[in-house]
Amino acid sequence: MDLIQLTEQARAAVTELLGAAKLSPGDLFVVGCSSSEVGGEKIGSHSSPEIAKAVLDGILPVLRDADLFLAAQCCEHLNRALIVEEEALRAYRLDRVNVVPQPKAGGSFATAAWAAFSHPAAVERIGCAAAGIDIGQTLIGMHLRPVAVPVRLSVRKIGEAYISCARTRPKFVGGSRAVYDPALL
Repeated sequence: MDLIQLTEQARAAVTELLGAAKLSPGDLFVVGCSSSEVGGEKIGSHSSPEIAKAVLDGILPVLRDADLFLAAQCCEHLNRALIVEEEALRAYRLDRVNVVPQPKAGGSFATAAWAAFSHPAAVERIGCAAAGIDIGQTLIGMHLRPVAVPVRLSVRKIGEAYISCARTRPKFVGGSRAVYDPALL
């Protein structure tokens, strides 16, 4: 597996998604990543810290440059908890849980995020991410705001893992006479 290529694919996907997502500084951006799927294996079967770090190396600098918070989703063994910077925990008034992800209990991507963050913290759920990327069918939807909008990218895979992307938009309220702000669509 070409780790440099994985980093470039991840960087390209997140950069393209940010171009479509209309995010604001300080927004949460959730990433679920199966390093097993990226490596061409069944999810949860071949956790790879090297692959996870390569993907994170493509994503994290782009998010930091955009002043966004990464929320790295853990695997199902930690009930899809998330790893965030402590600053995001405070900004979003999230409840910390006591767990440190490991490659086989939390996933390699969450473990890589834990190592890369200045002050990592684990939270059980967020439900308010403004956008996200799902690498390898890890099911990030539970962490997005209520109205998720699929975003199709020119990048379809990272490594061997298919990706699904979403941005969110405010809910439409009102009836047939309501007028909506096109900048928020």
